[in-house]
Amino acid sequence: MTGPLPDGAVVLVTGASSGIGLGVSRRLAARGAHLVLAARDRAALDRAAADCVRAGAASAMVVPTDVGDDEAVARLVTTAAGREGRIDAVVSAAGVASYGRLEEQPAEVARAVLRTNLLGGLSLAHHALPVLRAQGRGRILLVGSVLGHVAAPTMTPYVVSKWGLRGLARQLQVENRDLPDLHVDYVAPGGVDTPIYTSAATTGVRGRPPLPVSSADRAAEQIVAMLDGRRRAAQLTPVNHVLRFGFTALPWVYDALVAPAFRAVAAERQPAPAGPGNALEPVAEHALDGGHGSGLQAVVRQVRRTLGGGVA
Repeated sequence: MTGPLPDGAVVLVTGASSGIGLGVSRRLAARGAHLVLAARDRAALDRAAADCVRAGAASAMVVPTDVGDDEAVARLVTTAAGREGRIDAVVSAAGVASYGRLEEQPAEVARAVLRTNLLGGLSLAHHALPVLRAQGRGRILLVGSVLGHVAAPTMTPYVVSKWGLRGLARQLQVENRDLPDLHVDYVAPGGVDTPIYTSAATTGVRGRPPLPVSSADRAAEQIVAMLDGRRRAAQLTPVNHVLRFGFTALPWVYDALVAPAFRAVAAERQPAPAGPGNALEPVAEHALDGGHGSGLQAVVRQVRRTLGGGVA
């Protein structure tokens, strides 16, 4: 399976109700795929499935699933495999985030981020791999982050989860080298305009996508290209390479600059009401994009607030 996904491919997508997962689902739908869509919110999944059918999906099955529940993930994979008698690709795009110093975050929120982002990906791979190995072919794609390569203040659970997900991908690549048509892929987006920022848990910090900001559809396009074997580069933006180089080669410079840089380009000046966001339960923030607009515009607004004493 070194070439593109076959016509009428069966693809399982987690995190399919919003953001990158929704974008990937819509792009695969336009190619006539059979989709199995998973997320926690049934109503949001139903809307995503309707969008996919209108876009041209051969079918769009909805399976409400909390990826942090291993038994639920096992049922999800069994359902997907029974759809057309096979699974051609699995995309792990479910993710939640939290903001705040680690000691200030509720323990259940910090654990929920790891449960969804890392253990969810691990459970999905654990149950999908036997199906793909029995077929002798297929793809698993784990959606990571540039924050799986560097450190960022006030995002410890998210960063740890993405470092772990990158390690998981590398391990699975090594363990499945014996089947040349079974591929384990990993991608690391940079700043992407999705609802994850506004739906994140927080102790008062409000996040936003850092520069340069990509649309969720653009990230989805790059991911589908990887599923087709047309793309090999895991980093979805050149800026990721700059950040990784600074973190690895110039750690004393990176550590000195990351906190003020984060405040300037990845956090809003105005605080957000503290709360668990969607870390523990789904919330109503289900859309392709997060409405953040241009990252440059956000930075300009930040500077204006600073110079104007907090007034936009």
